[in-house]
Amino acid sequence: MQVTTTINETKELIKKWKKDGKSIGLVPTMGFLHEGHASLIQKCREENDIVVVSDFVNPTQFGPNEDLEAYPRDFERDSQLCERIGADLIFCPSPEEMYHDPHAFVSIDLLSETLCGKTRPIHFKGVCTVVSKLFNIVTPDRAYFGQKDAQQLAIIRKMVLDLNFDIEIIGCPIIREEDGLAKSSRNTYLNTQERSAALCLSRAVRTGQQIIQTGMDAEQVLAAMRAVIEAEPLAKIDYISMVDALTMQPVERVDRNVLVAMAVYIGKTRLIDNFSYEVSL
Repeated sequence: MQVTTTINETKELIKKWKKDGKSIGLVPTMGFLHEGHASLIQKCREENDIVVVSDFVNPTQFGPNEDLEAYPRDFERDSQLCERIGADLIFCPSPEEMYHDPHAFVSIDLLSETLCGKTRPIHFKGVCTVVSKLFNIVTPDRAYFGQKDAQQLAIIRKMVLDLNFDIEIIGCPIIREEDGLAKSSRNTYLNTQERSAALCLSRAVRTGQQIIQTGMDAEQVLAAMRAVIEAEPLAKIDYISMVDALTMQPVERVDRNVLVAMAVYIGKTRLIDNFSYEVSL
């Protein structure tokens, strides 16, 4: 496994592999890898000749007073996980390498204005910009993203379509702890009491999954989920919403494929979770 820190050396390696006829898969990450990332890398390994993992905490997707400086980092641990699964390259640039004098940004409007985009207004602008840069540097055939970040996945799919990237976007299932908590690098912020309290998110997901099949409208589903979260004293709801799976716009009835997503503060830690529901035609 190789490690690169500059754009030029990464491009040179990719050029060589492509000249040899190799297919390239990319797994973009912000490091501090866990089993959720491992599942993406494993899927990429199964479907491509070459596996590239980017390991970069992207500053442009963090707003003021967010956790950029505190965001967990452990490159040695990340490298061990990547090597164990069989990644061929880790691209680990510095912020200065990725953003020399940034004036050009990529933004996908409409889809970025709801859910996490409503309370983190610059977040998806930063995500789209760094992912576009990674796509241009690595020029992958396929790129892999987790469905836990469902809004991000929808936005990236739209960006690839709108900007004519010749890349297949693969969404991979949420990986959970044995007790149901969705895997997240931010789980490390939780103390013992908060870790237990955080299970209210997965309980709310299960509640929503059960009752959405009974034909209830959106507000009834969301009210039941809110009740689960509000029963936990350490939890504070940022949002719980049901949106159209393609447009990310709110819906009142379950008459199309929908995403039900939430962001909840457990203490000072903001966690997200979601589920999708497909309407049978």
